[in-house]
Amino acid sequence: MNPLIEKFDTTFGAVPFDKIKEEHFLPALKKAIEISRRKIQEIVDNPKEPDFNNTILSLERSGEKVDVISGIFFNLNSAETNDTIQKIAQEFSPILTEYSNDILLNQQLFEKVRAVYEQKGHLELDVESQTLIEKTYKGFIRNGANLKDEDKKTLREIDKELSQLSLKFGENLLKETNNFQLYLESEKDLMGLPKGFIEAAALEAKNRGKDKGWIITLDYPSYIPFMTYSENRELRKHLFKAFGSRSFKDDELDNQKYVLKLVKLRSERAKLLGYSSHADFVLEERMAGSPQKVNQFLDELLNYAKPIAKEELERLKQFAKEKDDLTDFQRWDMTYYAEKLKKEKYSIDDEALKPYFQLEKVIDGVFKTARKLYGLVFKENQSIPVYHKDVKVYEVEHGVEGKKIGLFYADFFPRAGKRGGAWMTSYRGQKKEDGLDQRPHISIVCNFTKPTESEPSLLTFNEVTTLFHEFGHALHGLLADGKYQSLTGTNVYWDFVELPSQVLENWVYQKECLDLFAHHFQTGEKIPEEMIKRIKESANFNEGIATLRQLGFAKLDMAWHQNNPEKIGNVSQFEQKAIEETNLLPEVKETNSSCAFAHIFQGGYSSGYYSYKWAEVLDADAFEFFQETGVFNKDTATLFRNHILSAGGSEHPMTLYKRFRGKEPSVKALLKRSGLLRD
Repeated sequence: MNPLIEKFDTTFGAVPFDKIKEEHFLPALKKAIEISRRKIQEIVDNPKEPDFNNTILSLERSGEKVDVISGIFFNLNSAETNDTIQKIAQEFSPILTEYSNDILLNQQLFEKVRAVYEQKGHLELDVESQTLIEKTYKGFIRNGANLKDEDKKTLREIDKELSQLSLKFGENLLKETNNFQLYLESEKDLMGLPKGFIEAAALEAKNRGKDKGWIITLDYPSYIPFMTYSENRELRKHLFKAFGSRSFKDDELDNQKYVLKLVKLRSERAKLLGYSSHADFVLEERMAGSPQKVNQFLDELLNYAKPIAKEELERLKQFAKEKDDLTDFQRWDMTYYAEKLKKEKYSIDDEALKPYFQLEKVIDGVFKTARKLYGLVFKENQSIPVYHKDVKVYEVEHGVEGKKIGLFYADFFPRAGKRGGAWMTSYRGQKKEDGLDQRPHISIVCNFTKPTESEPSLLTFNEVTTLFHEFGHALHGLLADGKYQSLTGTNVYWDFVELPSQVLENWVYQKECLDLFAHHFQTGEKIPEEMIKRIKESANFNEGIATLRQLGFAKLDMAWHQNNPEKIGNVSQFEQKAIEETNLLPEVKETNSSCAFAHIFQGGYSSGYYSYKWAEVLDADAFEFFQETGVFNKDTATLFRNHILSAGGSEHPMTLYKRFRGKEPSVKALLKRSGLLRD
């Protein structure tokens, strides 16, 4: 018996991780595809005139089991992978791609979809149903339904290869990250490093079979603190180069050829479908609308940020010279001296803040924030199966009504089988069918510092912000309230999806929110008001440099996907040219961002990295509204819930935003908040 195929006989229909084995995935996928193909054929063979129910809605529901199985598999491949799962993925992805193409390139099915689309103006349907028709039709068009048979065959080949290349890119990057370790045996190499960090590094060494010493890795909880606090400049340089050269060493884990091949195939695919570039293809379905609009947006921010970033860098260089007589300031000095200058300027640093940010209390704080805003209650349920012992699961209810909202999975610590970074994902979407409201199962995955023998997991302020960010995505998924799963939750335009996550970050700077959870892990004392004041004052510290960094990534992404890849011969040279106007420090020849740029070459952000800054405009404008009415104002929160979080992709995002805010967003709100707008 294959548990992936059977109905999940668990509490709330949760994924039965305790019963799923690796060998279940491929047979389950093939069986689910077989079931879906039968349903598709029934749509095609139906002698009745195509209408919304027998065509669009039937198609929407035809592959739900495939979606569940593939969702579980790819979530595990990101959060708890191994050699076997990665091997399965090389077969799994092409099968899934072929299945998808079999649907989208099915001419008879497309004719039925087109027939409904052409009469949609005369159908008495609500806006959400009209949106589903539009999205379904466009899905076919944008995936080659109008192509000639020979071109359809070419498209299939391209899609299959793209799925394999993307997987290979991610596998190489994960192996490179896991393979590196900096083993320290001398205590003098620990100068400047915090006590908790040293304990964690000793524990890492012990876990890796060392009797003594300390191990530093390229996982963020290890890499970032070392770069921030280590007084050993040579070791900072060594670690910086190791991190920056991941999959860029001309060896078996090198990603240069995969980068070139991915952008080449993406370009070919776009042109086959009638678009000038991959960026043109992607941005047709974004709020921005076109590469020109994105470039204009990035350049506008660059004009504000660059002069300020230059001033900030000069201030850092001067500070480093005064402190340590440093005259050749380099990239591996940036975080170290920035932290020291911030501490001197604002009498605050991450180590002073961390005792107030015990992970368990921050989790409780984010839950309390959700309760105050949206009436949600989170209750841990230890009986629900998980894929790793570190994962916790919570039942989510509406406090007043006791209504079931969904399940929330939380996975916080790094390990060998988990990729770096932080993300939100879903095991089951929300939909309404046959009078029932299927509630979602949502997960967030992070890489925070593990507890040590003497201290619990204490977060940096940036990690607290990351937790609130991912929880914002989770709320978007949990509070979904639509009819069709493909339009609910985070199934929205990519440059709109970051609004719920980024807006929630703002609460971390508010006393009313910090008082809910920022209590010293030993004394229980609330975070002092003076410290909160300094957090707020330091919020825009080096904002010009931070903005320039984000703009550099966004411009690199656009460069890869706008230009003719046939003319790109050298990954490093191309990258340097693409980001030269955002670079303020000398290039480090051994390093390269593109070969580790998982967002655009492994994730779904190709031609979309700009969306972080785009969504910042939305979130700054949205939070300005909360500030005007009160950060925990129920009426404002209800507006945001109803028109943003619950609405999903039921309508165009600008329509939804204006319904919440009463007007279009203004870039001025972001510039003002970030200190980039000067009188």
